[in-house]
Amino acid sequence: MKYIINTKLKTPAYIQLYNQIKKDIVRGIYPLKSKLPSKRTMALETGVSIITIEHAYALLLDEGYIESHERSGFFVIFSKADVFLSSDEKIIKHNNNFNNILSDFPISVFTKTMRKVMNDYGEDIFTKSDNLGCIELREAIKKYLARNRGIEVELNQIIIGSGSEYLYNLIVMLLGKNRIFAIEYPSYHKIEQVYRTMGVNLEFLNLGLNGIESSELQKTNANVLHVSPYRSFPTGVTASASKKYEYIEWSKKENNFIIEDDFESEFSISNKPEETIFALSEYDNVIYLNTFSKTISPSLRVGYMVLPKCLVNKFIDELGFYSCTVPTFEQYVLAELISNGDFERHINRVRRKKRKEMFSNIRNN
Repeated sequence: MKYIINTKLKTPAYIQLYNQIKKDIVRGIYPLKSKLPSKRTMALETGVSIITIEHAYALLLDEGYIESHERSGFFVIFSKADVFLSSDEKIIKHNNNFNNILSDFPISVFTKTMRKVMNDYGEDIFTKSDNLGCIELREAIKKYLARNRGIEVELNQIIIGSGSEYLYNLIVMLLGKNRIFAIEYPSYHKIEQVYRTMGVNLEFLNLGLNGIESSELQKTNANVLHVSPYRSFPTGVTASASKKYEYIEWSKKENNFIIEDDFESEFSISNKPEETIFALSEYDNVIYLNTFSKTISPSLRVGYMVLPKCLVNKFIDELGFYSCTVPTFEQYVLAELISNGDFERHINRVRRKKRKEMFSNIRNN
């Protein structure tokens, strides 16, 4: 398979190569269990360095399109045709150290930004924000999502709230308590606690090694699926690319919704827009959630959700009267951190550390 690297594009060579290989995997040019060309062969065919090939393969590994077999090479593990047919091995233990990851966001950067916001905004930090959240923060998040998640949305699709638990409550009120919500098992205990407190019917779907068991999705009566595809807590399970398409396939039934809880995804090794279910789906029925508790600090109780277009007017009409629960000052600080690049510089530092670990493993194949 001949791949072309356009040196005139601003897109890095390894991203171009990644996109082309991924497209061929999704199209079935490289079918399930087939072997990709060796790094040396691919480098000779494309005219780029082996390091560039390693970077492209690392992204495919990270997103679950391929897997590495020591001293044997790289094999495709994605198959769109296998939706609902796979039988995943069950999770038998938790990653007990999973919640011990501490943010090392530089306190000096945070305090400098706080001082700048106070100087720039003055008494405006005491004003009440828009009910959906400050326009400045929502605008910063909008641009950030476009750059880093491939999520293109309008400003009124973004809602700011004080952490994920608060946003779960809003979602239940928005979708209705008469629905059946399905959650991963095991999962973050507060998801279950919030939903039970809100009085909704719950189903627990067992996790396999690459996401919710296919058989569990087939038999569920739920019409709302709450998943953490990048890294489920407390197991650390990541949904493969195939599994994400499986979730989307499940969701195409009329009136079904997916809640994509994008926990800790900023710390993937990817240096490109992350593949989210929200961006992949064409059905306008995914609610995207994220917070700043891992990327900055758990004491900063700020989260946001992105609504599908079909729910925006319903939210504004029925819940738009709720005041934003995050102080205006904190919203301005976050907006400044995102807009001036400090937030992404911190994320990229963490990613570089992870890439070094990943690439050292790849070079052994």
